[in-house]
Amino acid sequence: MGTQLHEIDFTDLSNNSLDLFTISNVNIGSKWLWIHFSAVYIVTIFICYQLYNEYKYISSERIAYFYSSKPQPHQFTILVRGIPVSVCSSVSESVETFFTEFHPTTYLSHMVVHRTSKLRNLINEAKTLSKRLLHLQSEPSQHTYRHIGLFGQRVDLVDHYGKKLVDIEQSVRLEQSNVSLAEETRAAFVSFKSRYGAAIAFHLPQSTNPTQWVTEQAPEPDDVYWPFFSSSFMRTWISKLVVIVACILLTILFLIPVVVVQGLTNLSQLETWLPFLKSILTITFFGQVITGYLPNLILQLFLKIVPPIMEFLSSIQGYISHSDIEKSACKKVLWFTIWNIFFATVFSGSVLSKVSIFLEPKNIPAKLAVAVPAQFINVYMPKYETAGKFWPIVHNSMIFSLVLMHAIAIGIFTLKKLSIASTLLFPLPVLTLLFNAYCRKRFLPIFIAYPAEVLIKKDKEEASVPAMAEFYDKLVTAYRDPALMPIQYSVNSESLNRPLMSSADF
Repeated sequence: MGTQLHEIDFTDLSNNSLDLFTISNVNIGSKWLWIHFSAVYIVTIFICYQLYNEYKYISSERIAYFYSSKPQPHQFTILVRGIPVSVCSSVSESVETFFTEFHPTTYLSHMVVHRTSKLRNLINEAKTLSKRLLHLQSEPSQHTYRHIGLFGQRVDLVDHYGKKLVDIEQSVRLEQSNVSLAEETRAAFVSFKSRYGAAIAFHLPQSTNPTQWVTEQAPEPDDVYWPFFSSSFMRTWISKLVVIVACILLTILFLIPVVVVQGLTNLSQLETWLPFLKSILTITFFGQVITGYLPNLILQLFLKIVPPIMEFLSSIQGYISHSDIEKSACKKVLWFTIWNIFFATVFSGSVLSKVSIFLEPKNIPAKLAVAVPAQFINVYMPKYETAGKFWPIVHNSMIFSLVLMHAIAIGIFTLKKLSIASTLLFPLPVLTLLFNAYCRKRFLPIFIAYPAEVLIKKDKEEASVPAMAEFYDKLVTAYRDPALMPIQYSVNSESLNRPLMSSADF
């Protein structure tokens, strides 16, 4: 309805900029701007209504899932770190003494965590060698003889790998016995006879010294990220700093492909950068391919490598479970996407050359109001399956998007000389943040820990179930490090299929 940019030629819509169909084309001071003003309020109210209902629904589904689930080891177990040890006792003895004294009616058992980084490397080497051996055995027609070393003798690879695998398994057994005897960490998985007992131990401080007997919820046994326990406190702390620096560098370096992609979407800018392509770009087909398809393809290819990098950085950050690593990686990817695909794309296309805006922060909403409606690229967010636990991240990202929309809208109405609309929009981000604070108080605790009434009710329902005795027996060994379990990859190695010491010895 506006003529702010130029007249629309409806006979040649394919070559017209989409700016003509945005708020940029609405005339300054036009009454039509009040429609956009109303839309901001309507969209905000509608999204907040949907967010509330979704938070409420997912919260109830989490409770319903808990009631219908079978007993799980992580529901009865906590992780305890910072265990104080006296000169005359081991970590295991300290744990048993402490919880027997202060949790006598609910304490069941514990499993001390050992340092198994060296052992884990040996097991990984055995797995790799076993795969090579199976591949050679499944392809008998292949040439299985090779010279070992530069002037070494010619050997049968199957026999060579087989002997090497037996040696590695022997090293694994020796290392397992050494680990079980000496390499204890000051951390242990402590299991209880009830979910409520585990929750009490988790939520209440266990010592007058807050750095000792530090408790946290235990992940599922298969979800434990065992390499974390091989790191010292100082190494973990340094790793966190390294990860922060690495994320910042990755975000900065990623600006290079973003700027290139944004330049490809702008035909006139592309002709300025690469004048020798001017004759090619005049051809409609090549112009559409280069400015339409190529930028999105390049950006998507670069984005594909971001989640694996973020997951690797999160894995060295000190998390105790794979799900926590994925959750941290999800947050990193989210903020990376917000910055590089929204702000960086906008600034590189329209505002990056105007360095003065960074010296005047109050002008940023106005600059965004001009830049955002102007060749924005739609990029879908990566998806993570998290069974509901990641919903608070989704909720917070939506709240952030709403507040950002409000800032952009205020800037737009300021530029369009509709100061009344800008003033009337100021309460909206405040109300949105208050709504978010209410949701955090109302629903977020359910995503952190289950309520006491839910835990007690579930414990009472299962108190008379005969299968619980068998479950408790399995719970005692549920959190044993897989690296300490017996392995067998070599053929005819029945004498090597178990550690030198039995599981009862450690």
